[in-house]
Amino acid sequence: MLIGEVARRSGVSARMLRHYESLGLLRPSARTGTGYREYSGEDIRRIFHIESLRSLGLSLREIGRALDDPGFTPTTLVGDLIEQTRERITAETELLTRLQRIDGAGPESWEAVLQVVGLLQALGSKSADTRQRAALTSGEDAPVPKEALVEAALTETDPNVAGALRWALARSGEDVTALLAEGLRSPAAAVRERAVQCLAALTREDATTELRHALADADPAVRGRAALALGTRGETRAIPVLIDMIAQGVRDTDAADALSTLASDTATAEQLAGLLVERLGDTATPAAARGRLTQALAGIPGPTADHALADLSDDKDRAVAVTAAYLVRLRASSG
Repeated sequence: MLIGEVARRSGVSARMLRHYESLGLLRPSARTGTGYREYSGEDIRRIFHIESLRSLGLSLREIGRALDDPGFTPTTLVGDLIEQTRERITAETELLTRLQRIDGAGPESWEAVLQVVGLLQALGSKSADTRQRAALTSGEDAPVPKEALVEAALTETDPNVAGALRWALARSGEDVTALLAEGLRSPAAAVRERAVQCLAALTREDATTELRHALADADPAVRGRAALALGTRGETRAIPVLIDMIAQGVRDTDAADALSTLASDTATAEQLAGLLVERLGDTATPAAARGRLTQALAGIPGPTADHALADLSDDKDRAVAVTAAYLVRLRASSG
């Protein structure tokens, strides 16, 4: 079979077949009387072997060894190819993500593109100061890729940078709630907690909805963050988690303040006082927890809290009794 027919049937150009020959990869079995290359069935099978190995990413030199050197085993080479392919996929994925973020920012000029690229690089800097400056100045000179801000906020461990990123998200003017909601589904509790902190900085109703979902999170820190944020928004669904926080001594002062905010409504104040009294009366509640729950009653107005504190003034636990008696006098003097 002559070279033109081989090229047509194999899909490998005549030029590439000659290149293979020049490298010693392929040698036509014969020549015609006029000097034209003539390929046998075995030659054609070798062409397909070469192309198959090329499809795996082997270089032409490696292909020659694989086909001609019996001692050239594939194990190490294939392992290297796997690692190289993974690295290439990672690099290409990062490039794709960067391009998508630039496209999402909608730059109208190449100058704007360069500004977005600069922002992305600054957000990924190893310097916390650089990341913080990028967050604080985001949106001033170029559109902000909201996906980049969200990813940075969900992975940031420096508290100052994290605060700047939350501020940037709150003023971005973009609907970032859906992206932050994806963070709430992360298997990492730390990421879910950061997502809650970011949602707490947003005043939109959809952010409040996502915070309500976070009240059922398996991690107590995530639940606590959500409850504190919802408490300041007047969400009574946060009450059970806030009371648990007080009993457990986890950010109990913040939780008590959130309950006080909720208690501005008379009916809610009575409900809160009743729940605190119920927890105080539970025999499984430790002494230290009863002390904190008693102190929390100080921020709850209304007759139920008044009566509870009066009764607790005679409590068997002296620390609880002293605290309750002091609160009774304080409420009387302020009333």
